[in-house]
Amino acid sequence: MKKVEAIIKPFKLEDVKEALSEIGIQGMTVTEVKGFGRQKGHTEIYRGSEYTVDFLPKVKIEIVVDDAQLDAVKDAILKTANTGKIGDGKVFVSSIEEAIRIRTGETGAGAIATSDSAA
Repeated sequence: MKKVEAIIKPFKLEDVKEALSEIGIQGMTVTEVKGFGRQKGHTEIYRGSEYTVDFLPKVKIEIVVDDAQLDAVKDAILKTANTGKIGDGKVFVSSIEEAIRIRTGETGAGAIATSDSAA
């Protein structure tokens, strides 16, 4: 199992969600986050005063998938979240040692399978 974390521009969230849904991904965790990378924020003027916005709003999507789904998930995110401009975000992939569904006690791939609609 792998955990895919994608940090993307907020306006791309719905497109990415739809692309993931089309390949069978039904569950994800979404968090509103702030950060900066290479773009280093920007300056704005508010009531005549200039100030620097260091942290830009982003959205973090977290998905745990079976190894067989990993390439499709990465491709869907990369294709859909790409605007070609600086600040498009990053995708991180890490290994998951164990997953347990709290309600049923299922472990491993069964815990992340979405065939059970009451998950």
